[in-house]
Amino acid sequence: MAKLNWGMIGGGEGSQIGPAHRLGAVIDGHYDFVAGALDFVPEKGRAFAAQLGIAGDRAYGDWKEMLAGEKDRPAGERLDLVTIATPNSTHFEIAEAFLQEGFNLLIEKPMTMAVEEGERLFALEKEKGCRVAVNYGYSGYAMVRHMRAMVARGDLGKVRVVVAEFAHGHHSDAADADNPRIRWRYDPAQAGVSSIVADCGIHCLHMASFVAGQNIEKLSADFASTISSRELEDDALIAFRMDGGTVGRCWTSAVALGRQHGLRLQVFGETGGMAWEQEHPNQIKWTPLGGNTEILERGQAGLSPEADRASRVTQGHAEGMPLAFANLYSDLSELIRADAEGRTPDAAADLVPDAEAGLRSVALVHAAVKSAADDGVWTNCVPPSLA
Repeated sequence: MAKLNWGMIGGGEGSQIGPAHRLGAVIDGHYDFVAGALDFVPEKGRAFAAQLGIAGDRAYGDWKEMLAGEKDRPAGERLDLVTIATPNSTHFEIAEAFLQEGFNLLIEKPMTMAVEEGERLFALEKEKGCRVAVNYGYSGYAMVRHMRAMVARGDLGKVRVVVAEFAHGHHSDAADADNPRIRWRYDPAQAGVSSIVADCGIHCLHMASFVAGQNIEKLSADFASTISSRELEDDALIAFRMDGGTVGRCWTSAVALGRQHGLRLQVFGETGGMAWEQEHPNQIKWTPLGGNTEILERGQAGLSPEADRASRVTQGHAEGMPLAFANLYSDLSELIRADAEGRTPDAAADLVPDAEAGLRSVALVHAAVKSAADDGVWTNCVPPSLA
């Protein structure tokens, strides 16, 4: 089977997220990395692309040059998937332009900065018949997918409460105000209306919906900027209600000194409770009603097909973030091939977060900002097109 052609915008040398995408995209042999506009400095982008083995005529100085160079290539050479891993403020312009030319996309979160922009991409996805995926990469972990399967098959009964956290302490030093890798996250011109909620909280809110199989309908938020020089929040607490009746709680922070990554999810139902932590991704703590807590291990016999599909190595060996990303890339390859061949895709591949998930998340962020500004008033967060 021929590999799909893959290109990337952003994620250049020194990028935090670029290496995870490059590893994830190629590790299963589904894609060839053939084109890139990898840096906002054209010469650096072209040089890094050449270093990664991209041919000179497909090593571009910027995304506009890449679109011009790729849109008219014949079948077999044309890009099957484009990843957008640039700053938040650029996502919409780039994604809209590539969608207009019929490219499938994987966009870093948040998909857009404004709800109206998210609505536009959601509509374009359907209009153009393209795939738009959003990189909620943690949903690619095998045991996160097993949690979702456990909920879906009724192991927990009705889900009562979901508690989600994404708290780290890496922005705790006020002296880092001039560090460009931190400063942009608190600059509304680059980050948008929110910092830590749009950066980290958005992941655990998506994961809550992904695992519970429910969408968030309304929320109440409290934001804090604990370092006075910051225009945007560095800590937030969000209470939310889901359309299936589940109660939710989310804490996200960039000033939780001592916490490293801090992505956690707990799900409590009528007949059982379970917990997962991204720093220990191979395990779920599972407690059935009236029973003892046990550890479910990635790779063990008897897990769900969703978990088995997302596992590569034997039990006891850690599978980390790049392999979670790889699961999204692998599932996307199945969706793209099925679309091209006019067939129904493997059902498991439909676990990829799509433009609807991206739109809902952007609406969540804006609703949280509004609620926090209104002293925590409960605020509807369903985007207009999905109401």
